Amino acid sequence: MTEKVYEFPAGFLWGGATAANQYEGGWLEGGKGPNVPDHITGGTVSTPRRWTRAIEEGTYYPSHEATDFYHHYKEDIALMAEMGFNVFRLSINWARIYPNGDDKLPNQEGIDFYHSVFRECRKYGIEPLVTLSHYETPWGLTEKYNGWESREVIDFFVRYASTCFQEYKGEVKYWLTFNEINCAMQSFGTIMGLGMVPEDPTMDFGTVESPAQVQKRFQALHHQFVASAKAVQIGHAIDPDNMIGCMIAGGLAYPYTCNPKDALAAQNKNNMSNYFCGDVQVRGEYPYFAKRFFKEHDIHLNITEEDEIELFNGTVDFYSFSYYMSSTETVDEELKAAKGNIFAGVPNPYLEASEWGWQIDPEGLRWYLNDVYGRYGIPLMIVENGLGAVDVRGEDGRFHDTYRIDYLRKHIQQMAEAVEDGVDLMGYTMWGCVDLVSASTGEMKKRYGFIYVDKDNDGNGDLHREKKDSFDWYKKVIASNGKDLD
Repeated sequence: MTEKVYEFPAGFLWGGATAANQYEGGWLEGGKGPNVPDHITGGTVSTPRRWTRAIEEGTYYPSHEATDFYHHYKEDIALMAEMGFNVFRLSINWARIYPNGDDKLPNQEGIDFYHSVFRECRKYGIEPLVTLSHYETPWGLTEKYNGWESREVIDFFVRYASTCFQEYKGEVKYWLTFNEINCAMQSFGTIMGLGMVPEDPTMDFGTVESPAQVQKRFQALHHQFVASAKAVQIGHAIDPDNMIGCMIAGGLAYPYTCNPKDALAAQNKNNMSNYFCGDVQVRGEYPYFAKRFFKEHDIHLNITEEDEIELFNGTVDFYSFSYYMSSTETVDEELKAAKGNIFAGVPNPYLEASEWGWQIDPEGLRWYLNDVYGRYGIPLMIVENGLGAVDVRGEDGRFHDTYRIDYLRKHIQQMAEAVEDGVDLMGYTMWGCVDLVSASTGEMKKRYGFIYVDKDNDGNGDLHREKKDSFDWYKKVIASNGKDLD
């Protein structure tokens, strides 16, 4: 039997993805103000990160230096170009443009920094894919307005987005408004996604909030929806060539058994994870199932007629998402208590898991692509996917990350299958192409990159860059437009 050759469309976008708060560093350089991640400590898989109102002396805050793209951007972009990237996803740090978030005038030094970054990308034929807000709410907005709880923050974001669209017209074509906007539906999104003061300063992903805090969180999410819709309209007005997308944390839940109750639980999980926010941003209105959810959780949103018009007129051009794993859903509470976890539910016996317990499911990516495309019928883009692992230097001094290559190969194969199914897939940016700080744990040892950065969990290291084996493998993948995956 002839081995299948996988094909992707001409002009397919291949690259990698990063976020300023995990990668950029330079936290108070160049006129930048502090943002929310600058107030979140390091942690581990067993010790949660903490949010602190004041910066504690002697406490490690990973975002302050991260892996220092601020001083290494030319070197890093040259390495991306060597791999053959034609797209690079990064975020603009809002507090680098508007240090307090509500400033009347932008910080020119911050504007100039990103001009330099984008010029460097263009020098190598790399299209920047820019996230306007990737968990980077300026700290000043948290202090003065409790972040996105305040409707006033909509206008501050619109001012910031307008500045970016105007300044980088001709340099940036592809934009995302909010990273993983649906994370605001969970308690950990209170501080990370919405910049609101949490009830519990410990970033435990299973934290239970008071009903009043849940009400505030969903109102704040609504404010982000309106801000996104307004930004989309402004971005199109400033440059009709702009392609502006949403970004969803992709979640695929299987029923753990064929019990109809498990099937209904999985359907509800998929609806809430993928389509609650997706419908608002792609279709311009809340989904039909939102009414029951709001009623059962006693949530009463202040949605104005003007808001509804903005949402309707500010729909996105494409749907982008992150995909790392799938999960299971069951109504068996004893089983969940014995074996479940917040991310993956009860372990799926048909799947292997990463060192962090994330279940590896390439076929799930194909399922997800087909499901989302069948619902919305607009172009899709995978803007985060990858394997977080502990990379150990081999006896020859190199990093032989065959496990990462295997993970990516299998997912790219399923992407190609989805394309053959008829899905309109624009591109793929593997997460953490250069090693960066983990958002969930604040660790460095959970590495994703093709490029190793010399830094440990405590912030020690000289930050030099090295290629891993996956670097040359991905270079071959891109050169063949996905045909050569060996």
